[in-house]
Amino acid sequence: MLYSFYEMTHFAVAPVRAVALAQSAMLRSPFNPASDTEFVRTVTAAHDVFEAVTRRYRKPDWKLPTTRINAVEVAVTPTSAWSSTWCNLIHFKRDPEQLKRARGDRTDPAVLIVAPLSGHYATLLRGTVEAFLPDHEVYITDWSDARMAPLFAGRFDLNDFIDHVLAMIRTIGPGAHVVAVCQPGPAVLAAVSLMSEAEDPALPATMTFMGSPIDARKSPTVPNKLAEEREFSWFERNMIYTVPMIYPGAFRRVYPGFIQLASFLGMNLNKHVEAHREYFANLTKGDEDSAEKHRDFYDEYLSVLDLTEEFYLQTIRDVFQDHLLPRGLFKHHGKLVNPGAIRNVALMTVEGEFDDISGIGQTQAAHDICGAIPVIKRIDHLQAGVGHYGVFNGRRFRTEIYPRLREFILTHQARQPARRALRSKADAA
Repeated sequence: MLYSFYEMTHFAVAPVRAVALAQSAMLRSPFNPASDTEFVRTVTAAHDVFEAVTRRYRKPDWKLPTTRINAVEVAVTPTSAWSSTWCNLIHFKRDPEQLKRARGDRTDPAVLIVAPLSGHYATLLRGTVEAFLPDHEVYITDWSDARMAPLFAGRFDLNDFIDHVLAMIRTIGPGAHVVAVCQPGPAVLAAVSLMSEAEDPALPATMTFMGSPIDARKSPTVPNKLAEEREFSWFERNMIYTVPMIYPGAFRRVYPGFIQLASFLGMNLNKHVEAHREYFANLTKGDEDSAEKHRDFYDEYLSVLDLTEEFYLQTIRDVFQDHLLPRGLFKHHGKLVNPGAIRNVALMTVEGEFDDISGIGQTQAAHDICGAIPVIKRIDHLQAGVGHYGVFNGRRFRTEIYPRLREFILTHQARQPARRALRSKADAA
C-alpha cells in the first residue's frame, strides 16, 4: 500500500506543481516590469523550491561529451558493450582519431567500475568516470530499475549480481582493472575469488575496493547497527513493497528507491534542509551559479531506482547480518567462495576518514581475507577529511585519491603481458 500511496501523492501534487511552474515562468518573463524586484524574486524562489521537492526525478544523463588528453579535446560516446535485463555495461568510447592525436599508439588500461546497486543510478559516479577517462578505457555497470523489469524476466539476487560481474569482466578481457565502489565490494571480491580458483584466463590484473563493506563488523556505522539490531523478518515486513500497475514491473516485490532515499536523507536531514534554505536564498538574491550547482547535485541525488526483493534481502542477510564472506562461509550457487585462492591479482583499498556508511576497517578487511596476495601487490589508502561520497567523488578524490589509484593501475599494468596477446590466448583456448 505504501508504494501505491507514494505514487498517488505524486499524482495529486502534479497540478499544483504545474501551476507553480507556470506562475514562476510568468513572473520571470522579461515582459514583467517587476521581474527583478525583491518581492517577485522571493515568490519565484518559493515556487522553484516547491517544484524541486515535489518533482519526479528521472534517470540522469551521463553528460560527458568530451575528455581532455594532453591539451586535445577528445569526443566521448557512451555505448553498450554488453547487456541483460538487469544491467547495461557502458563503455565510454573515445574517438579513435582524436585519441591517437592526443596519445599516439599507446594502449590505455581497461577499467571496469562496478557501481553500487543500492538505490541510486550509476550516473552518481559521473565524477569518478570523468577522472578516469583521460588515462583509461572506462567501462561501468549501469544497473536497471527493478520496477521496469516485468515479472517474466525472473529473479535477480546476489548470486545473479556476481554472475553479471563475471560476465562483464570476461567481456572486457584479460588483464583489466576492476574498481568496486561501496556496496558491490563483497560481490566483486567473490567474483575474483571464483575466477582465481578456476584459473580463468580473463582474470583481472587488479581489484580496488572503495568504501566497501567487506567486513561490516568493523567500526559499525548507523546503517550497520540497524541491520544487526533488527530481525531479518523485520526487513521482510517493513522494507519490501509491490510495484504498482503503472510500471512494467507491476506486482514485482521490491525494495523501493524512495525508501532508501528517505534513509539517506534522514541520516543528514539538517544538512539537506540547510542546503535548500541556501538554495532559496541564492534564488532570491539572483545568484544563479550557486543555484545551478544545487540543482545539479540534487537532480542526481534524488534520482533513485528499486531493488528486487531477493537481492536486497540476501545482501542484508549475507553481508550485513551473517558476515559470511569474512567468516569464510560465503557461497555462490552453493559453491564455497575462497578469497585465499587470489594470488595474482593486485589489491588496493580506499577508505574515508569520516565515512558514515562504511566505517574504517570494513574495506581494509580485504587484506586480511586475501592473505595469499603478496605484500608487494597490496596497497591501502585512508583519505583524510572525506566522508563516504568523498571516497569516489569531489576535489579530494580528483587530487589525492585518483592519482594514487592511477599509479597503482599503471604499476600492475606494466607487469601484465600485452592485452592483445592475452586475448589471442583466450580465443585460442
